[in-house]
Amino acid sequence: MKTDSAPSVTAPAARRGRFALYLDLIRWNRPAGWLLLLWPTLGALWFAAGGWPGWHLLVVFTLGTVLMRSAGCCVNDVADRDFDRHVKRTAQRPVTSGELPVKEALGLGVVLALVSFGLVLTTNRATVLWSFAALAITLVYPFAKRFVSVPQAVLGVAFSFGIPMAFAAVQSTVPLFAWALLVGNLFWVLAYDTEYAMVDRDDDLKIGMKTSAITFGRFDVAAVMASYAIFIAVWTWAGASRSLGVLFYVGIAVAVAQALWHWRMIRDRTREGCFKAFRLNHWLGFTVFAGIVAGYALR
Repeated sequence: MKTDSAPSVTAPAARRGRFALYLDLIRWNRPAGWLLLLWPTLGALWFAAGGWPGWHLLVVFTLGTVLMRSAGCCVNDVADRDFDRHVKRTAQRPVTSGELPVKEALGLGVVLALVSFGLVLTTNRATVLWSFAALAITLVYPFAKRFVSVPQAVLGVAFSFGIPMAFAAVQSTVPLFAWALLVGNLFWVLAYDTEYAMVDRDDDLKIGMKTSAITFGRFDVAAVMASYAIFIAVWTWAGASRSLGVLFYVGIAVAVAQALWHWRMIRDRTREGCFKAFRLNHWLGFTVFAGIVAGYALR
């Protein structure tokens, strides 16, 4: 693949309307991305409320998660446009291919973030204050890949910030329990985003991008599985400390089974296997969340 020029825009792509380009920019046809953020956020909401949190907070955090993930895609694609043109999987993203101007992509990101902030304003002062920290880490992450050897750890913080915000919304404070959940979830993000990085490792090595897959080298699979283990252990402890009961442990057992299945998919380090494992991770998160909901419902 040539790396000295941007890919040409095909005729069908050039004829796409603005709305279609916006949907492509925010990955609307790939909901796995926002589901990866949603399940731990809602799990934290259930923990914070001791069960059903009410429709208001459920709607705020669900819509807010979708909106902020979409805004993050806008910022990420602008920041990475000069790198993405050299990666086969990302070369035809709207900003990278030149179909959407940088200012227009950033403008869409700002609009989405403002709508999300409007939802946060319907909660309380503590949640509003924490939302600024969440925005800051969202803006920092795209540039961490240039300087941090394991930028997936930065993404782990960004993708986990719904957890302290959920506790702030319910309890007007963020206890140590919430930070433990965040640390545990950070390792889940490290697991699935390392799988994602394993897909692009060859391209990333050529362009000098820093990723966990490159940093971990031949220990990449071991690092992924260790990260899964830490995530599941921390969230199992969290559920046990709230006496959630047998259905919670059923959810954890299903999550463990999925993690082992992912090991089978990534152990040979094929692009197809690693990408499939990444795409299916939202089901692992869902089973943990479902266990939490069921545990509280029958406690």
